[in-house]
Amino acid sequence: MRRSRNEVARWRMSRQIKRRRARWLEGQSRRYGRMHVIRHKLNQQQRRSILFVNQMV
Repeated sequence: MRRSRNEVARWRMSRQIKRRRARWLEGQSRRYGRMHVIRHKLNQQQRRSILFVNQMV
């Protein structure tokens, strides 16, 4: 079955939009993961420094 040019164009655009959204979402989650790791490391450092200070006193 042959599709009209408009149909093909619409189909291509929708595919492109889906792909773009998926990529964006993946990027967001990757960024969030990185932020999460950084926060976790900072918290650990603070905890360790507090423990160290308590041991010194």
